[in-house]
Amino acid sequence: MSGTGSDPGGTVSIVTQTCVRPERAEDFARWQGETSTSIAKFPGFIEQRLMPPKPPLQVDWVILQRFTGLEAARAWLVSPERQARLEGAAPMLVGRDDVHVVKDEAEGIRPASVSAVISTRVRPGKEAEYRLWEHKVAAAQSKAPGLEGYRFESPVPGVQENFVAILRFDCEANLQAWLDSPVRKRLVEEAAALTEEFHTRMARTGFDQWFRGHAASSAAPLPVWKMDMLVLLMLYPIVFLFGFFVGTPLFSNVLHLPFAIALFLGNIVSVGLTGFLVPWVAGRFGWWLTPASPATATRTHLLGAALIVAIYAIMVVAFWRLF
Repeated sequence: MSGTGSDPGGTVSIVTQTCVRPERAEDFARWQGETSTSIAKFPGFIEQRLMPPKPPLQVDWVILQRFTGLEAARAWLVSPERQARLEGAAPMLVGRDDVHVVKDEAEGIRPASVSAVISTRVRPGKEAEYRLWEHKVAAAQSKAPGLEGYRFESPVPGVQENFVAILRFDCEANLQAWLDSPVRKRLVEEAAALTEEFHTRMARTGFDQWFRGHAASSAAPLPVWKMDMLVLLMLYPIVFLFGFFVGTPLFSNVLHLPFAIALFLGNIVSVGLTGFLVPWVAGRFGWWLTPASPATATRTHLLGAALIVAIYAIMVVAFWRLF
C-alpha cells in the first residue's frame, strides 16, 4: 500500500476484463501474481482483486486495481512498468482487453453477486443525446427485479474513450432477465444511431465478500483455497449441530416435513450463520490469510493449513464420539 495522500476527488478503480487462452490460464495466474508485486510498489496504489472466469456467465478474467485518485491510476496505466508487463502477457490473451476507470463509492467498488460492465463508444457529436438516452435506460432498469446498484461513467481524456455503465444484480437470473427484456432491447435499438459500438462483459464474486477486510490489506488476491478452507471450518459444525439438534428432532420427528423441505430450511440457516461467522474466523486467521513477511510466507501457509486440518480432525472425531 502506498503512503501517499488521497486525491481530493476520491479513490478510483481500474476495471480490466481480459480473455485468456484456456491452456495458458495457469501461466496468466502466475503472471498476475508477479504484476501484483510490481503494482504494490506504485505510488497511490491501494489494493488489487482478481476474479477468475466462472462460466457460463463470466468467461473473462476480471482485475480490479484501486488507487487513491485519478492521477495515480492514470500514472500506472501509462507507466513503463505496466507496458512491460502487458508485453509479457500478450501471447496468453485472445482479443483485446477492456480497461475502464471508475470512481469508487465511499467504501470502494463492491461487486455484488453478479455485475455487468457495458462499454459504449459514442459517435462524435452525439454525446449530449447519448446522455439523455442513458437517463431513460436508468429509469427503466430501476424497476428491474434484483437491481442492487448502477454506475455510469463518462470518458476520461487520455485514459478511456468509452462511456461505461456498471450494473449490479443480486443473481444471474435477474441480470440476464433485464439484459434480455423487451424494454431494454427497444432502448438499445433507439441508441443505434448514437453509438459506434458497445459490448457487455460479466463478472461475479464468490466467498470473497466475506474476506474483504483482508483482501484490502494484501497487494495480491487472497488464495481461493484458503477462503474455501475457512468457509468449511464454519460450515461443517453449523450443518452438523443444526441437523442434530433441530433438523432431525423438530423438522423430521415432530413436524414430519419432507426431506426436501427440511433440507431447504436447514440450508437457509446454514448460509445465514456461515455468512456471519466466516468474517469472524477470518479475523482470527488474518496472520495466515495475509502473511506479514514474504520470507516466512511458505512456512505460514503450511502452518495455518496444518492447524485448520487438525481442527477438522478434532471436530470429526468429537462429533463421531459424542453424538
